Amino acid sequence: MSPPQPPAEFATEREPRLRLLIPLMVATGFLMEQLDTTIVTTAVPDMARSLHASAVQMNLAVSAYVLTLAVFIPLSSWCADRFGARRVFIAALALFTLGSTLCGLADSFPELVAMRVLQGLGGAMMTPVGRLILLRSFPRRELVRAMTYTTLPALIGPVLGPLVGGALTTYFSWRWIFAVNVPFGLLGIELARRYLRDSEHDRGARFDLVGFVLFGGGVALLQGTLEMAVHGGAALPLLAAAVALLLAFAHHARRRRDAVVDLTLFRQRAFAIGTLAGGVCRVAMNGAAFLLPLMLQLGLGLSPLQSGSLTFAAALGSPLIRVALGPLLRRLGFTRLLATSAVVGSAALAGFALIDARWAHTAIIAYIVLFGMLRSTQFMSSNTLSYADLEAERLSRATSLGGLLQQLTVSFGVSLGAALLARLAGGQAPTLAEFHITFVLLALLPLLALPGFTRLRASDGAQVSGYRPR
Repeated sequence: MSPPQPPAEFATEREPRLRLLIPLMVATGFLMEQLDTTIVTTAVPDMARSLHASAVQMNLAVSAYVLTLAVFIPLSSWCADRFGARRVFIAALALFTLGSTLCGLADSFPELVAMRVLQGLGGAMMTPVGRLILLRSFPRRELVRAMTYTTLPALIGPVLGPLVGGALTTYFSWRWIFAVNVPFGLLGIELARRYLRDSEHDRGARFDLVGFVLFGGGVALLQGTLEMAVHGGAALPLLAAAVALLLAFAHHARRRRDAVVDLTLFRQRAFAIGTLAGGVCRVAMNGAAFLLPLMLQLGLGLSPLQSGSLTFAAALGSPLIRVALGPLLRRLGFTRLLATSAVVGSAALAGFALIDARWAHTAIIAYIVLFGMLRSTQFMSSNTLSYADLEAERLSRATSLGGLLQQLTVSFGVSLGAALLARLAGGQAPTLAEFHITFVLLALLPLLALPGFTRLRASDGAQVSGYRPR
């Protein structure tokens, strides 16, 4: 008679069907958040006319959402620890879906901005708590496969958003771009309600209000600095205030064990390199995702729908990379894969400076697909490395901080690309040559990440990658 087997530690080991259902429900939240970050931009002129606002004012509807995400993401780990990840995830999905519905019903510009903030509050909880659920549900040996499933929406959303937004705005109404989220939200809520079990939580967890104000204020002012650089305002006073608040938070965090953002996570080498060095690459590649549709329209004279159709090709290579990532990590390890993808990605960014009117659309599509594959490799591998070696009790804080940094790379990348282009254009409509120079400048950023990637040891993330050095 065989001895009794110990109970399975992970939910996916107890119920094999959850290996698909949990990534599906988490990916639903990721897709909604990533779509909403980009889908609005193509509808700005129509929204401005409908709500009797200027196009410049409508930028606030875009930045209010991203900024709310960045500021409130640190709150997510405390909420998950205090109330339970399942409960918070369902509430976040409901809040985001409600905000989407109310955005589509808004009758004035202030109403729209307020509902975008409501969406941002839901999104700030949805993504990091969803990632935490994923990390707690799978054993480490299956983490690469699970993370690639849920990383796909983060890669597809930014390129799918302009295409969907342009089509809905052109053929229906800008209000339909918000209705897209509703069926996804309802599906995610139902899956989470039926198949997730609530995690253990600490009802006595204290919230670091002072740290939240210092850190959130610093991040908000830092984003404001980049926005002022785009529009030619006085950015230095905002930058000084942002640095002062962030330094004050760093001093505050050293004296508290329950700081709203756990800076001690950066002492863990794999997490620090995955989030910071990987984040530098993300800034450059997210900036390119913003600039490319503009270059195709303003530099090459394509229509918004043509531009969206071409940039959508960046998502086509993601499924191939998802399949290949596990074998690549086993063969190369994190160090060589991340360093190689940074160098080749830098060359690909610079290569956009070669695109001009002589290129056939098929050649542009092929190049964008190649860039999308490199972007996916870098994003998926750095994201997986970040959590590969962390202890289970630190995952909730790590997913909160990691989610915050990932969101900031989107907003910083877009703002940096816009700022460089605006400075080169000098207040005029940018030319194709100025787009080319901006891409070359962005291509320098991934090279700055190389010293970080080369600091990795062969043992870093080996439990996840399966890499065994010869």
